[in-house]
Amino acid sequence: MGKLVVLNLGNGDLNIGFPSVTAQLSEDGNSLQCTGSLPPAPELIQLYRRWQLLYRLLYESFDPSFGWRRRGIDEEIEIDEEDITHVSAVEFSNLCNELQNRINSWLKSESFRNIDQKLRTKLAPTDEIRVIMQTKDNWVRQLPWHLWDFFEDYPKAVVGLSAPEFEPVKLSGKSAIEPIRILAVLGNSLGIDVQKDRAILEQLPGAKTVFLVEPSRRELNRCLWDKQGWDILFFAGHSSTERCQAEPDDLRSQAEPGNEERGRFYINKKESLTISQLKNGLRSAINRGLRLAIFNSCEGLGLAQDLASLHIPQMIVMREPVADLVAQEFLMHFMEAFSSGESFYLALREAGERLQDLEGEFPCASWLPAICQNPAEPSLVWPQNVSSSSDKILPFRRIFTTIVIAGVVVTAVVMGMRDLGFLQPWELQAFDALMRSRPQEAPDPRILIVTITAADVGSQPPKERGGASLSDRSLAQLIEKLEQFKPRVIGLDIYREEAVKADYQKLATWMRKSDRFIAICKVREYDNNSGVAPPPEVPTQRLGFSDVVPDPDNIIRRHLLAMAPLSPCNTDKSFSLRLATRYLADYGIRAKLTLENNWQIGSVMFKNLESNSGGYHGIDDGGYQVLLNWRATDAVATQVTLSDVINNKVTGDKVRDRIVLIGTTAESFHDYWSTPYSAGRWPHQSMAGVVVQAHMVSQILSAVRDRRPLLWVWPKWCEFLWVWCWSAIAGILAWRNSSVLRKVVAICGAIFLLYGLCLGLLMLGGWVPLVPSALALIAASGSVVAYTFYARNF
Repeated sequence: MGKLVVLNLGNGDLNIGFPSVTAQLSEDGNSLQCTGSLPPAPELIQLYRRWQLLYRLLYESFDPSFGWRRRGIDEEIEIDEEDITHVSAVEFSNLCNELQNRINSWLKSESFRNIDQKLRTKLAPTDEIRVIMQTKDNWVRQLPWHLWDFFEDYPKAVVGLSAPEFEPVKLSGKSAIEPIRILAVLGNSLGIDVQKDRAILEQLPGAKTVFLVEPSRRELNRCLWDKQGWDILFFAGHSSTERCQAEPDDLRSQAEPGNEERGRFYINKKESLTISQLKNGLRSAINRGLRLAIFNSCEGLGLAQDLASLHIPQMIVMREPVADLVAQEFLMHFMEAFSSGESFYLALREAGERLQDLEGEFPCASWLPAICQNPAEPSLVWPQNVSSSSDKILPFRRIFTTIVIAGVVVTAVVMGMRDLGFLQPWELQAFDALMRSRPQEAPDPRILIVTITAADVGSQPPKERGGASLSDRSLAQLIEKLEQFKPRVIGLDIYREEAVKADYQKLATWMRKSDRFIAICKVREYDNNSGVAPPPEVPTQRLGFSDVVPDPDNIIRRHLLAMAPLSPCNTDKSFSLRLATRYLADYGIRAKLTLENNWQIGSVMFKNLESNSGGYHGIDDGGYQVLLNWRATDAVATQVTLSDVINNKVTGDKVRDRIVLIGTTAESFHDYWSTPYSAGRWPHQSMAGVVVQAHMVSQILSAVRDRRPLLWVWPKWCEFLWVWCWSAIAGILAWRNSSVLRKVVAICGAIFLLYGLCLGLLMLGGWVPLVPSALALIAASGSVVAYTFYARNF
């Protein structure tokens, strides 16, 4: 806007007058200053207070369906000193005229005439003029300054309010080519319709609007810290200006210790905030380019005064409570004019004057909008031609070809690295991270784990147990206690190469004859390990090997179901498979090998893992292996100790019809393994072997009985297509975003989306390429950026 008039009323108020008033006229670096004064006018306070009272009572008498954007939707208006029960439109109109006449009489005072005449001498009726009113007196700030005759004579002059102290904002700067970014907060909407405000904002040309509907304080504050910055902060809902004692953290407590007004706006049905409660986030937003705040709600001058302490360039507020329709019409007219190229001040004047159409229903509607301005900052200008940052736009077909070719090349390179095994460590770590990110599951109710703790080991006479963790006497006692509760299956995850002593023949007989007892042995490996023989009393059909297949980083991610028997452990099925199939046999469910050489239990197929499945490269795929879908829980099953069972501390409901696993957790026996969950805990926590076996048993039972998904991988061509799609997405993002910052943000967002999709697919059982896709995203975006830069500049 062409000319700026700053009218500083200095110290004083309406009761004592303003002894030192300064007017400064500025244009293109040239300035003129003149001085004067204004006499006391306490009657203006009384007139305005009466106007406020009648205004609010008049609006309260309207149809409630009009809506009322005021904080006290359920409050009654306080009536001080007068008992007014009826307001006539004529009486209110007369009061409006009286207030207007009194304001003009005051401004025509002899002591102010010098300023008035100097301004009129230097200004032309065709000039666009910003008139900034600086004062500490809240009553002066509330006066309808647009009623001054000066604004009638100068149709392109608009008044704005300003804090007495201000300073320029050090902006990080937003590119002028970027569209206007609007953060629109739709707060507590009880009794009003903020969706119409939303519809207006959604139709704005050259703007990107992010809506927060009844956000929490944390959500709003997080958005204010957005690194990309905002141009406009918009609020629609309920707000108020309240009188209260100044608090120590008040933004104005040092500059204006006597000021007792504070704005409050209601962001949802439960929370209301003051500007002080968001000052850090607002200050960050202002420093990143926030130039305008619009509070399309009631009594906004308190909010404006608080926000001015942060030196925001501009604000639009409503002086008094505002009807819903008035707020909507103002927003529509203002945004229509401003976004079409009208200057900020003239757009507001036009929108305010057009509210006069509503004054038959809503008296003084045109009085309500007010600008609050930081004089050190220029007005916001709506960009009219938002386009790409470069005039050299590559033809679509050419860039599309580039994206496709870059995607294919990048995908081929990444997948080639994967097939050579370079990505396996990263992919396995990513697999573990996805495993740990899954939501919690409930423990498996079909399993009970009886642990032999270090205390249990120590409580047994060393001569009885020898070097084992469980003596014959303790095992016999344990079995006797468990059997009385009728478990479905008992599995002993403890090596017992020696026969049961003669004193415990009842135990030996039970081990030999019970079809619900499964024991373990260990297969001879190809190195010097000779394996571990099974208990002599247990027949082969009730033996299961305890062997597991850790990956090169010693983490268990695979489940070995079966393999060709090797002495001394002459069984072809794993301990977990024996336990699960014995349990399922009671339901008539059988296990078999299919013609494709896969294990099938009931209707569920356990497809063999191949040496290059998923993120693996060249692993030993001997036997029948599947991926282990660890149960996402802190405890896979209920755990009790040996002493708990022997001392009758375990009730029958914990044992009856369950698979009971017995195993050692004493660290001295070194039966601990690393799992995908180990790396996510500090310090590093391994898992006892008996708990690992419980996870494996649970995987089989849950897949067959609960339809819990087994883990699967895509064929290679499908994985290649998946990675190529992400490389193409990266190319498109790099092409469509002009600034480096926006490219980086877009790629980071795509990586987060990729992770989320991979996690979602893993919850459905799918292990899909995460690391190759992330590498393709980065590489493809870099390739497209490099190509477009070269094409535009060389």
